[in-house]
Amino acid sequence: MVLDIFEQNGNTPLNHKQVSAKLNVRDPDARGVILDILKDEAFKGVLKEITPGKFQLLELKTFIEGKVDLTNDGSAFIVTDDPSETDIFVAPRKLRNALNGDRVKVYVYAKSRGKRQEGEVIEILQRNKMEFTGVVKLSERFAFFIPDDRKMMHDIFIPISDLNGAKNGIKAVAEITDWPAGAKNPIGRIKHVLGEQGENDTEMNAILAEYGFPLSFPAEVEREAEEIPNDITAEEIAKRRDFRDVLTFTIDPFDAKDFDDALSFKKLDNGNYEVGVHIADVSHYIIPDSALDKEAYERGTSVYLVDRVIPMLPERLSNGLCSLRPKEDKLCFAAVFELDEEANIVNQWFGKTAIHSDRRFAYEEVQDVIETQTGDYVEEILKLNALAYKLRERKFKAGAISFETTEVKFKLDETGKPIGVYVKERKDAHKLIEDFMLLANRKVAEHVSKMGKGKHKYTFVYRVHDTPKPDALANFAQFAARFGYKINTKSDKETAKSLNFLMEDVEGKKEQNVLTQLAIRSMAKAIYTTKSSSHYGLAFDHYTHFTSPIRRYPDVMVHRLLQHYLNGGQSVNADHYEELCKHSSLMEKKAADAERSSVKYKQAEYLKDQVGNVFTGIISGVTEWGMYVEIVENKCEGMIRLRDISDDFYTLDEKNYAIIGQRKKKIYQLGDEVQIRVKNVDLTKKQIDFSLVNN
Repeated sequence: MVLDIFEQNGNTPLNHKQVSAKLNVRDPDARGVILDILKDEAFKGVLKEITPGKFQLLELKTFIEGKVDLTNDGSAFIVTDDPSETDIFVAPRKLRNALNGDRVKVYVYAKSRGKRQEGEVIEILQRNKMEFTGVVKLSERFAFFIPDDRKMMHDIFIPISDLNGAKNGIKAVAEITDWPAGAKNPIGRIKHVLGEQGENDTEMNAILAEYGFPLSFPAEVEREAEEIPNDITAEEIAKRRDFRDVLTFTIDPFDAKDFDDALSFKKLDNGNYEVGVHIADVSHYIIPDSALDKEAYERGTSVYLVDRVIPMLPERLSNGLCSLRPKEDKLCFAAVFELDEEANIVNQWFGKTAIHSDRRFAYEEVQDVIETQTGDYVEEILKLNALAYKLRERKFKAGAISFETTEVKFKLDETGKPIGVYVKERKDAHKLIEDFMLLANRKVAEHVSKMGKGKHKYTFVYRVHDTPKPDALANFAQFAARFGYKINTKSDKETAKSLNFLMEDVEGKKEQNVLTQLAIRSMAKAIYTTKSSSHYGLAFDHYTHFTSPIRRYPDVMVHRLLQHYLNGGQSVNADHYEELCKHSSLMEKKAADAERSSVKYKQAEYLKDQVGNVFTGIISGVTEWGMYVEIVENKCEGMIRLRDISDDFYTLDEKNYAIIGQRKKKIYQLGDEVQIRVKNVDLTKKQIDFSLVNN
């Protein structure tokens, strides 16, 4: 606080009385303590005494702001906003109750030669989160709450009066309400009781709560959704291009309930084809700044856990009004293309449409039509598939990268318990839809990017994917070479070409998942931004998300902006939309983390009954404390801890993705095949431990 005074006052020289006055300290003894602090800090070299009794900060950069990145031992690194600045190490006792992810102000110590930069937290500027999932532990006079989050190092004290009906051992959500100065533990209250540990609904709801996704919609939001009329008026259809008499169908997973995209198809008199990509017109129903709109923005996205979907919009909209169900008139926003036989775009049109879907297809049904060349709308589907092939071929020639990751799905019983695991296949039917959605997304982005020039370009929401960092790519190329694969990194196009050869080559091989995951990790992450830039992975100069407004808020923004510009509107405020983009990217990441967490839980649950069983696995990751192994048969991943490998002392060779025995020099490397035994499963921590067989 004393040092803060100097910074707040522009580092004006001050004596102990002036500092005391600014801190409202009047007691003479306390003023004496402040004088001692000033002398102490001058001795440390933080302050300098410029005239007798007057002090000044030696360097204004003594204070920095950043986010707390907590380590497993309770210490932390403070990550600043400037990537070029070194992270500041903070010992556990110097954290001042700061928690993982909190934004803090740190006083940085003068650096000693050869030592890392250290500091201490002097102020918590913004809490990352105040709610945690965990387990209630009850005694007669008080209760403690043990958080699930491994980076939350403090149990939360819960007064008996704030238990909200929670019993001993129950899973719940607790909220921190106070953290008195000097207290070891924060004080909190139980906000929601989730249920018994180990029950499917309890654990899935705990995952949602942990990542900040609400378990239900507020009453006001549900009420707004219910008040939207069902009927589509003739006046509304008259404002739109009417496609109700044009062949239109949807293609989705067999268990989907929200159909947010449909394709229309018509052969034109000139021999070309009109293909319409019709997207649910969510922005027609959701008014900006309404309760529905604010809730959709906060959620940012629908969340897809193993056994359920947590929709961004209430069910009345997501599965009802906005879902493009067959044999019903629906309102859409469309990108309509006239394509020749080579899938070249002859004409394009963007605008509002009305459709009447003739048929709801599952992917499997369309795949059957493609393979057998028989079934409903066989001619139209085969032509759409042929056009999609041409679009795809052109995309890869331009330098797009094909990452075919294996998606693991669980067979669940009626209680949600996993009884089997299978890998979801992506076939032509999936790619057909994907290629037309990519076309719509790309052409919408291109259309707006051409509006205005230079500084006067129109603000828009783009989906941007940066080029990979050269170091990360070089490391991956070096690793792939161990399996006999060559990656040419001379140019972006050459890199993409050789990555595609690699992806084709590894398909079906044991190293497929490891190499694909590592290749993806070497790439930058795609984000939403108003700054128009290319999408490296797709090799598109401009790209956006237009095709899924039922489940993604950025698509709602894109619809609104596109319509605004089609109506002749002026460019909107870029800074405002950039903030909306940042929030959308953050919520997308949280949803992906929640989805991964639900998969990890189901993997642990699946292997719970298989402790002691032996499987063949592939080393999928290496760290200084152990190696991760993915079981070939069921894709479940667990860890072999280095301390459990008893034949030698093993250390990490980070550069070569390996762990090496110090005496016998035995090497375990990423991608190696090993025999493992399921040693232990901890459902609470979603943790699976393996041991090596024949070590």
